[in-house]
Amino acid sequence: MAGNHIKPILQALFVTFLWSTSFIIIKWGLIEIPPVTFAGLRYIIAFFCFLPFILRKKYVNEIRALSGMQLQKLILLGIVFYTFTQGSQFLGLSLLPSVAVSLMLNFTPLVVALFGITFLNEKPTVMQWFGSAVFILGILIYFLPLTFAGNYSTGLVVMIFGVAANAGAALIGRDINRNKNISPLVVTFISMGIGALILLLAGLSLNGIPVISSKTWFYLLWLASVNTALAFTIWNLTLRTLTAVESSIINGTMLIQIAVLAWFFLGETITLKEGAGLLIAAAGVVLVQIKRK
Repeated sequence: MAGNHIKPILQALFVTFLWSTSFIIIKWGLIEIPPVTFAGLRYIIAFFCFLPFILRKKYVNEIRALSGMQLQKLILLGIVFYTFTQGSQFLGLSLLPSVAVSLMLNFTPLVVALFGITFLNEKPTVMQWFGSAVFILGILIYFLPLTFAGNYSTGLVVMIFGVAANAGAALIGRDINRNKNISPLVVTFISMGIGALILLLAGLSLNGIPVISSKTWFYLLWLASVNTALAFTIWNLTLRTLTAVESSIINGTMLIQIAVLAWFFLGETITLKEGAGLLIAAAGVVLVQIKRK
């Protein structure tokens, strides 16, 4: 593993831990707030959290200096990463068990690897391909066989779209950040603002204004400030170093983290088969980070 990869890997793992806790908090919040509105509120509040920092002269000048092509890419990232990916995840969590949503999202690395070769010219090494395969094997061992009670066809369609959007967002985000000519704060601020506004307007037009308790407002403020504003800024920073496949695989460790958090906070036990799947998936994460000299 290259030495300059250790810090961004640890940063990315910290971000995925925050995002893993989001799964539990989102489930609680969905009791009161419709999914699309919930997603829009989360990211629009996070957008405003950035204002005290983005209004510094350094960032204002950077935004003014953005080219038309750079702005187009940031707008596209906002639509794909926030409106489509995050919107479908919230909607998926309202229609499917969190286990099914997590399982489907973890197929993103395969999609990223295939399209990253064409669009980013980033070819995974043989070891990284092997690590990706081991990772997916661990996921399958952990979750299969899946048994659904009731009709989840709509939820599955939503998450198939979400996986495609998630993969597209990984490619667009890597394309923007690998050039290192736009600061992570500006990338997050602009893309999040665009995606959040579309989500919120769509949610309010579909479901109206929800009645929100003080407890759920706390969930929203935590999700917006810590799990979103802070986490996404750090994530964009790591994309300056990590490839799209590496970032997507690290993102996939949320599978393990969510299982542990569910065991600790919700009392959900892990069977021997599930434990073996988690260990195999973790091994895949390590293998994909081994860099050829």
